Amino acid sequence: MNRLEIRFYEELNDFLPDERKKRAFAHEFQGSPSVKDLIESLGVPHAEIDIILINGESADFRARVRNGDRVSVYPVFESLDVTPLVRLRPEPLRDTRFVLDVHLGKLARNLRLLGFDALYRNDYTDPRLAAVSTKEKRIILTRDRNLLKRSGVTHAHWVRSEHPVKQAREVLERFDLRGALRPFTRCLSCNAPLEPVAKDEILDRLEPLTRAHYDTFFRCTGCDGVYWRGSHADSLDGRIEEMLGED
Repeated sequence: MNRLEIRFYEELNDFLPDERKKRAFAHEFQGSPSVKDLIESLGVPHAEIDIILINGESADFRARVRNGDRVSVYPVFESLDVTPLVRLRPEPLRDTRFVLDVHLGKLARNLRLLGFDALYRNDYTDPRLAAVSTKEKRIILTRDRNLLKRSGVTHAHWVRSEHPVKQAREVLERFDLRGALRPFTRCLSCNAPLEPVAKDEILDRLEPLTRAHYDTFFRCTGCDGVYWRGSHADSLDGRIEEMLGED
C-alpha cells in the first residue's frame, strides 16, 4: 500500500468531510493511479479543478501519483492571473454563458434577469447537458455532483445553495460577474436577447391601458414576446437588489 499527502484549497473543500477540510491529510492507495482518478475517488469532481501541483510541480490530470508524493489541488480561478502555472483546461470562458440542469429553473430566470445567457430546459438529461456545454462553450451549473465527474465535462460549477437568490449571488461571485451585469436585456422565458421596437409596430398587441401609458417597448428576438417597464418592474428591481446584496 502506497501513501501520499494531499490538500485541497478554497471551495474544493466543500466536497470533503470536515476532518479533511483546509488541511493536508494522508491518503493510502494502491498502484500508480492517475491524479484525476485519485482526486475523484476522494469526492472532488475534476470539472471544478484548475491547477494540480505534485511535489511543487504543475501536473495535468494524466500524471501518475507515487508513494511519498505531495499533492496540492486548486479550484478554477476565473478572475485571477495564474498564467505562471500550467492550467488543466482551455482559457476561462470570458464570454460567460451557462447551461443549467433541471433543478435550477429559478436560477436560470434570475440570471436572465441580470442579462446573462442561461440555457435551461426541464427535460435536459446529463448527456445532453454535457453535449451542449462542449458544443456551445457553456459552463454547466448543477446541483448534481456526479454530473461534474463525467469525462466530457470541462467547465462546470456545483451550486452549493438551495435558495434561488443566494444561488445567483454565488454564481456572480464565483465567476466575478458583477461588472458584467446588463439587467432587462434578455427574455425571461426563452433566453434570447431583447431589442427595441417601435410602439406602432406592436400597437395591436397592447392592452388599452398599456397603449395609453407606455411608449418604450422591447421585443424578444427569439419568441417575439413584448416587454415594457410596467407595474411589475418595481418587483423585478427589488429582486435584482436582493441578488446583488449580501448574505
